Amino acid sequence: MASEELAKKLQSRLAVSEEAEQRPEPEETIVAAKHHQSEAACGDSSSELSAKLNRRLDINEGNAPPRASRVFNPYTEFKEFSRKQIKDMEVMFKRYDTGKDGFIDLMELKLMMEKLGAPQTHLGLKNMIKEVDEDFDGKLSFREFLLIFRRAAAGELQEESGLMALARLSEINVSAEGVSGAKDFFEAKMQALSVSSKFEAEIREEKEERKKQEVEKKERQAAFKQLQSAFCS
Repeated sequence: MASEELAKKLQSRLAVSEEAEQRPEPEETIVAAKHHQSEAACGDSSSELSAKLNRRLDINEGNAPPRASRVFNPYTEFKEFSRKQIKDMEVMFKRYDTGKDGFIDLMELKLMMEKLGAPQTHLGLKNMIKEVDEDFDGKLSFREFLLIFRRAAAGELQEESGLMALARLSEINVSAEGVSGAKDFFEAKMQALSVSSKFEAEIREEKEERKKQEVEKKERQAAFKQLQSAFCS
């Protein structure tokens, strides 16, 4: 009986000893962990590099997904123009944005220039876009479209350039001002009123118009109630 119990104890100690021999030393454990982290980091770095390379390849091949367009307030960023002018430019922009994607691409610009009576060559159209294409996506956003008129107003466009033809031939109140070109039109506007006073005056007019509409609405409601009470009495 005692011999059997002694044999069991010996077997138990032998098993513990074998398990301890197979377990890695603390230093080996640390080295293995560092090796694993290094492999993971290399894998992440490789994945990130691969993603960037794929993105660049897509851009070069024209297959890159569209990035979110820049959000801006045209009324505060383009203070040299009146609210009406900006709204007129937006109407014109949307008219030629036939794809309804918020951009005017090369073919849409081609159609625009043909409609304005100043057709351009393929290279000429590309140069027009390139001159104001700040994000290098090969098409015009509404902000970049407004830049055309800003540069026309500042005299930064060549007289015979396609962009100057676009600004001059657009229907942004040019003929109504009795001037011969978009540049003279914008210069006359900027000389007539300061930017701040013009903007504030338009805001006041809109507020007054809304107040007037509210008063008229209340008067109509009061008249209706009076008429209703007369019928009920």
